[in-house]
Amino acid sequence: MRPMRPGARAAILGVAVFGLGEAGSAVAEDLARAGVRVVGWDPEPKRIPEGVALADGPRAAASGAHVVLVLTTPSSALQVAEAAVSGLEPGQVYADCNSTAPAVKRRAAAVVQPSGALFADVALMAPVPGRGIRTPALASGPGAQALADRLGPLGMPVRVLGPEVGLAAGRKLVRSVFMKGLAASALEALAAARALGCEAEVYEDIAKTLEQADATLLSRLVEGTYTHAARRADEMRAACELLEELGVAPRVAQACVGWLVELAGQR
Repeated sequence: MRPMRPGARAAILGVAVFGLGEAGSAVAEDLARAGVRVVGWDPEPKRIPEGVALADGPRAAASGAHVVLVLTTPSSALQVAEAAVSGLEPGQVYADCNSTAPAVKRRAAAVVQPSGALFADVALMAPVPGRGIRTPALASGPGAQALADRLGPLGMPVRVLGPEVGLAAGRKLVRSVFMKGLAASALEALAAARALGCEAEVYEDIAKTLEQADATLLSRLVEGTYTHAARRADEMRAACELLEELGVAPRVAQACVGWLVELAGQR
């Protein structure tokens, strides 16, 4: 495999995409449309994206690629790296885009390291469907800059955080605490609203709050919680009682009580 120089024409760039689900297929199709030679692999491919050649395993898919994009599942990240490593070569970028813990990314990097390929810890910071290769990404690790140099000209906005594997994964998961926590709180509130017969009204209220949200709202939420933690703990205890009465498990509400009690004790 010839080393890829930054800014080289897309036509000579080979990319392997591991995982041809919703995200992997979207990225693979965009790359193929850009003139990139794309080889894909998936343990159970439901469809083959247009313009993508299908390999029979990670090792075969990685052979000859300048970049290997891993978009499988978090639980399979280490197994995929172990299956691919014998097909990796010095100068390749092995970009693990799975949402795994920093420690898992470091273990995957250790698996890849003996091959001479450059490991990139990649965090995709927005939903891939509808964005494809244009999905904003954070990258860290020894292969982060090379990934930005090779895929940036093709439209992938890669922000390099530094050479340490795990930095990108950490940033992604911290955001996940908020985003997935927000989803969980919405689901819990809507379940309670459904039991009360006002789901549509509460859904509209939540949507309106999100639509109007800005930095002022975030500041008010954070500062107000510290200031009024004790009173809000009482309010959320009442919310827990209501949810239990309605037959809705107060998972988020009970966790909120714990936070508020702890904060009130610090004042």
